[in-house]
Amino acid sequence: MGFALFFLGEYANMLLMCALTVVLFLGGWYAPFPFSSFDCDTSLFFGLKMLVGVFFFVWARSTLPRYRYDQLMRLGWKVFLPLSFGWVSFVAGLVYSFSIFSF
Repeated sequence: MGFALFFLGEYANMLLMCALTVVLFLGGWYAPFPFSSFDCDTSLFFGLKMLVGVFFFVWARSTLPRYRYDQLMRLGWKVFLPLSFGWVSFVAGLVYSFSIFSF
């Protein structure tokens, strides 16, 4: 029973994230192209956009490998942390050298 509840929560999270992505980044319930001749049901477009998002979630989950916890920690500490520090230093150098913002 616990396993089923875990997967129910995981797929509910996928639906929630897709709904938030549609509302915040993909235009919400509006059509992706303008309609001038007739009025459509806007929940259809919201549902289609959510369906595309869920499809990509499930596709990525099934094709990409799952990392163990120690592999994720190594990736975060040895790859992403130095990469992010380097990127922050690079952008700060650009801002300072070109004086984009005057403080």
